[in-house]
Amino acid sequence: MTTAVRRAPERNAAGRDGESAVKRQAVLGEVRMRITVELGYPSDIGAQCAAVRQEVADRIRTWAGMDVPDLAVSVERLHSAHSRRTDQERVR
Repeated sequence: MTTAVRRAPERNAAGRDGESAVKRQAVLGEVRMRITVELGYPSDIGAQCAAVRQEVADRIRTWAGMDVPDLAVSVERLHSAHSRRTDQERVR
């Protein structure tokens, strides 16, 4: 994972796109991230990457009070059902 953090940009009193005052105050900064994952295959890789983006963005916002406007998910490796069975057989 690679991360770049910066202070939240100043926002006008009205907010953008009807943003609530609570949400504007809750954001302390912004995080831009790159995450590398390993996924099972066959599967909907796009949906899995979207789920990772959403989960990470939600957790960063909850834990650190920061927005994640740019989160790149890279797939480093795919694991097939066949290779998982082979790996499990080696462990036995």
